[in-house]
Amino acid sequence: MSIENSGTVPAPRDEDPLVSAGLDIAMRWGQALGGAEQLKVALDALEPQLKREHQIRMKQLEMQAKRSEQQAKDVRDKRAHHFKVTSLIVGAVLSLGMLGAGVYVANDSWWLASLLCGPSLIGMALIFILRRHDAATARAIADAARRSTNAAAQAQTPML
Repeated sequence: MSIENSGTVPAPRDEDPLVSAGLDIAMRWGQALGGAEQLKVALDALEPQLKREHQIRMKQLEMQAKRSEQQAKDVRDKRAHHFKVTSLIVGAVLSLGMLGAGVYVANDSWWLASLLCGPSLIGMALIFILRRHDAATARAIADAARRSTNAAAQAQTPML
């Protein structure tokens, strides 16, 4: 005669508290339902519900991960936008300052005005506003600055 067929339920073992608690719960359910067969039917009926709850929890975790990922992307996008706007403002202020200073010193120092209002102004705008700073552009700006300074030197009339 097996334990399942007998009307008595074995006492739970005290060696492992988890096993003991599980056996105790199983015994109570078995007694409440009227036997091991009814407990098996109840557990079989409970299994689909547990599977659905597991699937729901997995979907919740997946949605939570996507939400966290989207929040991190939003933070990165906000920082990038802030950086670009700051670069635009700094570039505009620097360009206007260089232009104003070049116009201000134009009567006294033609070479300084040429440097402030010439290709270096465009170079600074490229660096701060467009975020471009490669070697070829730097050489082109230096060459253009040299040519503008030479042209301004030749165009100057001697002072009396």
